[in-house]
Amino acid sequence: MRKFFGTDGIRGQANKFPMTAEMALKVGMAAGLVFKNGGHRHRVVIGKDTRLSGYMLETALVAGFTSVGMDVFLLGPMPTPAVAMLTRSLRTDLGVMISASHNPYQDNGIKFFGPDGFKLSDEIEKTIEGLVESDVSARLAGTRDLGRAKRIDGAQQRYIEFAKRTLPREMSLEGLRVVIDCANGAAYKVAPEALWELGADVITMGVTPDGFNINQDCGSTSTGALSRKVHEVRADIGIALDGDADRVIIVDENGAVIDGDQLMAVVAQSWQAHDRLSAPGIVATVMSNLGLERYLQDLGLGLARTKVGDRYVVEHMRANGYNVGGEQSGHIVLSDFATTGDGLIAALQVLACVKDQDKPVSEVCRRFEPVPQILKNVRYKGGAPLEQDLVKSAIEDGEARLGSSGRLVIRASGTEPLIRVMAEGDDADLVKQVVNDIAGVVASSAA
Repeated sequence: MRKFFGTDGIRGQANKFPMTAEMALKVGMAAGLVFKNGGHRHRVVIGKDTRLSGYMLETALVAGFTSVGMDVFLLGPMPTPAVAMLTRSLRTDLGVMISASHNPYQDNGIKFFGPDGFKLSDEIEKTIEGLVESDVSARLAGTRDLGRAKRIDGAQQRYIEFAKRTLPREMSLEGLRVVIDCANGAAYKVAPEALWELGADVITMGVTPDGFNINQDCGSTSTGALSRKVHEVRADIGIALDGDADRVIIVDENGAVIDGDQLMAVVAQSWQAHDRLSAPGIVATVMSNLGLERYLQDLGLGLARTKVGDRYVVEHMRANGYNVGGEQSGHIVLSDFATTGDGLIAALQVLACVKDQDKPVSEVCRRFEPVPQILKNVRYKGGAPLEQDLVKSAIEDGEARLGSSGRLVIRASGTEPLIRVMAEGDDADLVKQVVNDIAGVVASSAA
């Protein structure tokens, strides 16, 4: 088990352990030591979202990396997938993103990418943790070998051009009115600019970050304002990114929300028709809707499921040759282009389908009828509620009641002290009853 790392890096409330400046300093030292191999000048690229605490963590990480002799390139506010791309493009030894993704501004996190642009393995994360808890003073750089830090100019334009090149050269978004909600987060500059340069009529939301308003009543986790704006300006589509822009949710011309499962179905069908799928199926997590699985089966495609976390989706894709994967929450991984979830690139692929089919978004992006699915989150203070006999018994009973016509997924969140209780099946009333019963037992056990 890893001590500090969760399903998506290290995360917690800013200025409280483990998201303190001291911890960021130690993590910078440890990660720098792990990725120093050979006699060349070692380099790390650091991006961040728009949280106030990003300044504190960025400065501490810079101190940690330079103390072990690594040069630091600072990108400023930049989407997580852009950091992954620039890690490879700039031939750095390591990439770092300071973000808590869709969480409120009070939280922050540190994510790492290896020189290949992929997130680190559990084993490497455990090695970093070991160094964080040990004395590395003897391994610090000599006075003449300290690293340097500088801001990189033109990084945003590099990413914009990269995103634009994922579409066919002749593709134009002219004639499409697009509302883009950047969640007052990392993509508040690059996403609207990319869409405008591709020819779209762009209306922006969530592009005035102040350090506190990231994901606040906006972005992919709160699409109400976007739906209303799409109606108000009679837009063809609404695009909602999260705080670090590695996930996307779409709103159609009627203001209806389209989740990641539907978007994966859109891309899978389009890429199958154009002979672009590298494997006969896609990869998703245990949380993806049963309706997606049935839709893919009708196309002759499979659905490989992993545990929750886009890093596990990517690992399965790499190991088994898939080029489309993602999560219901909107992480869409298209490995022909990116090494991690990329909200902007996924949105561009959906827009390409809309242009290609010349139909409203509501028709293009509604590929299947979701099976009734209910998710309840139960907060707990400590311990391991899922290990208690009463909870185990309630879960077994729920599985028996759903039988072969449904699914039950119970798991602890990797980023918050929550137990997530999800069930789905053809009988909506039964699904609701099963979720409520299990959530009740978990809540009483976690009190």
